[in-house]
Amino acid sequence: MYKNILVPVLFDEGHDAQASYLVARALAGEDAKLSVVHVQEAIPSYVTAEIPSEVLARTRHDIEEKLAQSAKALPGAVPVLITGHAGRTIVDYASANDIDCIVMASHRPGIEDFFLGSTASRVVRHAKCSVHVIR
Repeated sequence: MYKNILVPVLFDEGHDAQASYLVARALAGEDAKLSVVHVQEAIPSYVTAEIPSEVLARTRHDIEEKLAQSAKALPGAVPVLITGHAGRTIVDYASANDIDCIVMASHRPGIEDFFLGSTASRVVRHAKCSVHVIR
């Protein structure tokens, strides 16, 4: 069983974290640490210069609230909001925090994934720990 599990979540339409939470619970050892992470894509500075700071702060606050609410479905989980490129940031966070298992949902790959690569495929290729992909 795993001791430090990371569950990345996405708040787009049609994504449901419940399957990932069920698998994370099943894989968790006794006293396992669970982290529910959402990666907020970085907005280029030339764009943020045109957006009022209150709007940016409110957006981040709304995401933090959604994340906290979602994490409640996985008892004992700590919600974590980080900024960056999703695939790279998840792998970096896992390495920096001694994560031994990542449980994440993925869509069915399409032709665009063969050229660009989905977040899940990037995590699978680069993570130094076990990765369980839920479809």
